[in-house]
Amino acid sequence: MPKASSDAPDPKAKQPRRSHAEAREAAIAQIVDIATQEFVEKGLAGARIDEIAGKATKRKIYYYFEGKEELYRAVLERAYRQVRESEAQVDIASGTAVEALRRLIEHDVHYHARHPELVRLVMNENIHRAQHLKQIAALPSRNHSVIQILAQLIARGEAEGSFRAGIDPVELHLNMTALAFYNVSNQFTFAHNFGVDMTSETALARRASQVADIIIAWVTHKD
Repeated sequence: MPKASSDAPDPKAKQPRRSHAEAREAAIAQIVDIATQEFVEKGLAGARIDEIAGKATKRKIYYYFEGKEELYRAVLERAYRQVRESEAQVDIASGTAVEALRRLIEHDVHYHARHPELVRLVMNENIHRAQHLKQIAALPSRNHSVIQILAQLIARGEAEGSFRAGIDPVELHLNMTALAFYNVSNQFTFAHNFGVDMTSETALARRASQVADIIIAWVTHKD
């Protein structure tokens, strides 16, 4: 029988223990995962700490969070942070400004469809007039990262001669988000009223392409 390689990992070997910081982050992530589903399904008013604790532990929740509202803010903060982090991974450097903007738009449409929790949380927070969002001090500056990306693309598009002058990056973001949102926020009512499946991969790819066409037609239109 051939001798086992000394370089092969020992399956019985103990895995290195996580540091206190790593363990803390893992525990918080688990709680926020569970809480996200509760808040998405029931909103802030309907969600109950006891329900969340049934899948984690109440002791653990109150060790890291003062209560339901702080936990809700943590859920909101992470949802926004994750979408901004995802946008930062999109290649906007290669190709023309039009090609780069198309990649970003199609990414946003796909991201919202695959993360309906973001849409539900934002809809719920609008019911509360953003009162909890306003308590997350660093959030506006973090969300500004997408505006900076769009401002760079606008400047490049203008320099290339493909974009019309005077496009506001905030308005561009508003239009992109509005069109990406609809596929999730209205998918059930639209399907019921018109018999359209907005959730299949084929439908999603078609919608992403259409949204990109609409936005690009607007930014490239010149009087």
